[in-house]
Amino acid sequence: MTFNETESQTVCPAGPPVFPQNIPPHAGTLADAEFYLALLQRECPPAKEDQNRLPHVREEIQQTGTYWQTFHEVTYGARVAWRNSTRCIGRLHWKSLIVRDLRHLFTAEDLFQALVDHLRVATHGGKIQPTITVFAPLVPGQEGIRLWNSQLIRYAGYQHADGTIVGDPQQVAFTNVLRRLGWSGGSGGPFDVLPLVIHMPGQSPKIFDLPDDALLEVPLRHPDFSWFAELGVRWHAVPVIANMRLDIGGISYPAAPFNGWYMGTEIGRNLGDEDRYHLLPTIAQKMGLNTKKEHSLWRDQALVELNKAVLSSYDEQGVTIVDHHTACRQFLCHQEREEQAGRVTYGDWGWLVPPLSGSLTPIFHRSYHNDTLTPNFWYQDIPWKEWDDSRSAKDDEGDL
Repeated sequence: MTFNETESQTVCPAGPPVFPQNIPPHAGTLADAEFYLALLQRECPPAKEDQNRLPHVREEIQQTGTYWQTFHEVTYGARVAWRNSTRCIGRLHWKSLIVRDLRHLFTAEDLFQALVDHLRVATHGGKIQPTITVFAPLVPGQEGIRLWNSQLIRYAGYQHADGTIVGDPQQVAFTNVLRRLGWSGGSGGPFDVLPLVIHMPGQSPKIFDLPDDALLEVPLRHPDFSWFAELGVRWHAVPVIANMRLDIGGISYPAAPFNGWYMGTEIGRNLGDEDRYHLLPTIAQKMGLNTKKEHSLWRDQALVELNKAVLSSYDEQGVTIVDHHTACRQFLCHQEREEQAGRVTYGDWGWLVPPLSGSLTPIFHRSYHNDTLTPNFWYQDIPWKEWDDSRSAKDDEGDL
């Protein structure tokens, strides 16, 4: 995902909750807090009243095992986490990330409304704004808030008795879990938007359907092939990652959905990969390509035309998107800025190089150390798998 230069915006919380008392001090949390507060002081000093934060943080950690971060600490930490994401090619505009600090929300219904608002803020009429919404942090000895969806917008995958799949094969297992949770399903078509599942600590997971006005989708057309529109393919405008954990100064936020905007090849892979929508054979057949011989490079030709359709359609609809060549040049600009600031740019080369025409991009011919810095985003265990396994175990016990 990539980001644009928008005016920085923030949303303030109501205030910290009451943490449980008599929790043993957490040495790791204190060390992480000291490291982050030193980074913050160097790069973006807080207001005068927060200049002497460290003694207060130490005392709070000694008393509760954790500490409540200030609005400034959360905001800058979220932006630096994006800057430190080695798999992200779109880090040039990390400073412009809109941070919505909603740590005070503690009901599934309030979280759902906040997620809908996130989509509306991020979509911005098609002029996509990089946005993150930060919900309550983990508290020592307690479970945290979990969003079960990998992204806020994903399409269902329906597997039929004969093994055929309609929709996104990547979402078949999750779609089945949703059905067991009580979701009645959509139309059964290839682009049914999945509901959101919010799991609050100590409660059962709850399902919420996204309202139509929170969704922006782009029907795909090709600038040269009129038949492409007849395929009925579309994709959503905003890629909001929902299942990663944000870590800032030793404090973990297990629910902190964030987005940039799409690079065209990401959608091209979603629609073209064999284990996703697998459209390349259909496109090649429509183009009259020889699919019996690999030497014809039919896959390559079909993939290029698919990506042309994606970029052209998003441009036509006024939805922000970037091509992979431009994204790579922007990344080099980011690298230059970081060098001027005295920082090293780390990267996961295998993720940074685009999946189309990789050797034609300047990143292909460079090497990067893939070191992990903090603050950062981290993958988490898939919450619905644990729920599904426990549900299956109970069903098996009932059969005995």
